[in-house]
Amino acid sequence: MRIGYACINISLSEKSIQVNRSMVKRTFESKGPSYASALALKNVSDLAKIIDWNIENGVLLYRLSSDMFPWMSEYELRDLPDFEAIAKILARSGEKAREYGLRLTFHPGQFDVLATNSDRVLNNTIKDLRQHGEIMDLMNLPRTPFAKINIHVGSAVSNKQDAIDRFCNNYLKLPESVKTRLTVENDDKVNMYSIKDLLAIHERIGIPIVFDYFHHQFCTGGLAEEEALKAAVNTWPKYITPIVHYSSSKRKYEDKNAANVAHADYIYQYMQRYNVDVDVVLEAKAKEKAVARYKKEYNVNLKKVMA
Repeated sequence: MRIGYACINISLSEKSIQVNRSMVKRTFESKGPSYASALALKNVSDLAKIIDWNIENGVLLYRLSSDMFPWMSEYELRDLPDFEAIAKILARSGEKAREYGLRLTFHPGQFDVLATNSDRVLNNTIKDLRQHGEIMDLMNLPRTPFAKINIHVGSAVSNKQDAIDRFCNNYLKLPESVKTRLTVENDDKVNMYSIKDLLAIHERIGIPIVFDYFHHQFCTGGLAEEEALKAAVNTWPKYITPIVHYSSSKRKYEDKNAANVAHADYIYQYMQRYNVDVDVVLEAKAKEKAVARYKKEYNVNLKKVMA
């Protein structure tokens, strides 16, 4: 089982190694894509350092940051002045990840909504997902859910069936670089999409489902945790280990005034796998430090990968 974290490596960010350098809209409007290109080059250069750190520390699952390319919606990646240098770094990083079995994924933000009834939102969603697929292609990552691009249905409407229909129909408009990698995740609000709802989408378009343990507590769809986990796992291709998300309640363990759905900094309970083989992203605010503490707390193998 791979255990990983998302985007920011706190230990390295303290040394100014980061992958999310950005700017406000006003700065982008004044400095343009050339400045975005320079920031992106620094971000992918530091991504290579984070990949090295992950491999050296035996953390073989890592969620790439969607913020590596600032204001990506405003240009095409290949039009950036530093594109050739960026592409070379991404290719080398992808090669190293494959060599050591480091699994790399994406989880684009809440603004990517395939179930939308707005043409503008849909066009923006398709472009954003396409660009995520292009980044993965530049890294020569497999066009399978092993290198997943994970999203939510994202449309809280009274008529779920209409939203599901739009999601499935708009999925067909995506390029192969996205369709072959796309996964969908259950939500944390009762009026949103449970594993049971997502199974209806899987039956139509074959998309794998990412099970989020914490979200399931708020949106069960009438399924017990074990039942929901196994239903999600069974939607994945047999030759690819499914990914799940795991986190602890900040309100329960760290701050009684936090929102119900807030994630804690660390993990405070053992993840029950019910004899199912999965890889897990710990969605904890302490990032790689939460991974290390979880491994130590529950006696998970901490051996480093040898070069």
